[in-house]
Amino acid sequence: MKVALVYTSTTPELIELVEEEVGKVLPEGTEILSYQDPSILADVRAAGYVTPAPAARLIGMYMQAISAGADAVLNICSSVGEVADSAQDVAKYTGIPIVRIDEEMCRDAVRNGEKIVVMATLPTTLEPTKNTIKRVAREMNKHVELIDCLVDGAFGLDQEQFKTLMTEYAGKVADEADVILFAQGSMAYCEDIIREKYGKMVASSPRYGVPALRDALIAKGMIK
Repeated sequence: MKVALVYTSTTPELIELVEEEVGKVLPEGTEILSYQDPSILADVRAAGYVTPAPAARLIGMYMQAISAGADAVLNICSSVGEVADSAQDVAKYTGIPIVRIDEEMCRDAVRNGEKIVVMATLPTTLEPTKNTIKRVAREMNKHVELIDCLVDGAFGLDQEQFKTLMTEYAGKVADEADVILFAQGSMAYCEDIIREKYGKMVASSPRYGVPALRDALIAKGMIK
């Protein structure tokens, strides 16, 4: 069995978090195909939204993965999650599911709270994540209130500095929140410290996305 991991951000922390979840959740011996194109996220950040060229390159990576024999594809970047949504007809036609790392996280946040803080270091990740939360809330017939928390000055920090900054920003909004949701998978290593400090549910995508990938493989009959 082969699964493809499609990255537009190649921070070591993110790759480590995702591959750790893959090792825990998917059967031993699963072959991992890794596709990375940081220029996609760079272009999205520069434009402030997903323009046609990076969207085309991302879809090209999905097609590469399918051509290489992947049984399922995990889209890891939330900034371009709506591109994965747009590729669902291709996924159905080819029989190769294209799974978003963040969709099940958004569903669980909606299940567990009405006031959801969305933390991000990029505005280009904040809006697509909020759109996904609103969509799944409509599908679940639930009302949610979204609270933005854009963490300024996060780029270039080491892990300890980043944890400190995330904890500081979370403290500004924690009292308002039922759930604190991380829009970027690379934030996941801050999850435990913020949960313990503020006593709130904290959701990060790697621990949701890989089980969603497994569920897609179960639905295909690849895993029992």
